[in-house]
Amino acid sequence: MKLARYGKPGKEKPALVDSNGKLRDLSGVVDTIGPAQLSPKGLAKLAKIKADKLPLVRGTPRMGVPFTGATKFVAIGLNYSDHAAETGSPVPKEPIVFHKTLGCMQGPNDDVMLPKGSVKTDWEVELGIVIGTRARYVTKKAALDHVAGFVLVNDVSEREYQLERGGLWDKGKSCDTFGPVGPWLVTKDEVGDPQKLDMWLDVNGEKMQRGNTKTMIFNCATLVSYVSQFITLEPGDIITTGTPPGVGLGIKPTPRFLKAGDVMTLGIQGLGQQTQKVVKFKL
Repeated sequence: MKLARYGKPGKEKPALVDSNGKLRDLSGVVDTIGPAQLSPKGLAKLAKIKADKLPLVRGTPRMGVPFTGATKFVAIGLNYSDHAAETGSPVPKEPIVFHKTLGCMQGPNDDVMLPKGSVKTDWEVELGIVIGTRARYVTKKAALDHVAGFVLVNDVSEREYQLERGGLWDKGKSCDTFGPVGPWLVTKDEVGDPQKLDMWLDVNGEKMQRGNTKTMIFNCATLVSYVSQFITLEPGDIITTGTPPGVGLGIKPTPRFLKAGDVMTLGIQGLGQQTQKVVKFKL
């Protein structure tokens, strides 16, 4: 299944995508796509719904984050071998874990706003894992049993704040609008093997990132298991899993960063596409 939420910010309605790619309203069945719906029981109930019997959503509404209820937005750094190479970084011996704030999450096509004074805002197409059942000290073998599905994420990053200002990466990763998620949450049965997904990102129509989840250093099962050794993952929590090569920071000889007016377009095989316009800072 492809689950979604659409409408104005704060007033999104639940939906699913039918076999013809049409958006169908779910608000007569559930109030939202949250932890209850992401559980195995909740997903099984939704899977029984005949999509063609649901109201068709007309037009092209704004898409929101496709699920609610997150308590954590966990992120993994330098998790692609080819991305580590382009940045000149050693391959990590263990996953690099940091956090993005929940407040930076936004719809997949909402504008991305440059932070005040930013000159090094960068792009990162990533695969996001959405938790469906509590994961605490889970094994690698059992890890994906705790996953509801997968989403497309743009892990927007301010590199000066992240790398040159000391302390944790979080402050370069958590600025307002720095977490576009969606357009859909695709259940794991439909995704299949999450380690075989093509991914891409363009800026102003120019090819930037091209990669595949097969080059992850730590795969999805490893990441869920690893993070659960330190942090209890609850239904609705999200782990974004790192980015392939082609980020602005890695461009030689001169890195390239985002400016107002730029347009990012990105996608992952089977998970849909995002488009964000970059805008100037405003209060």
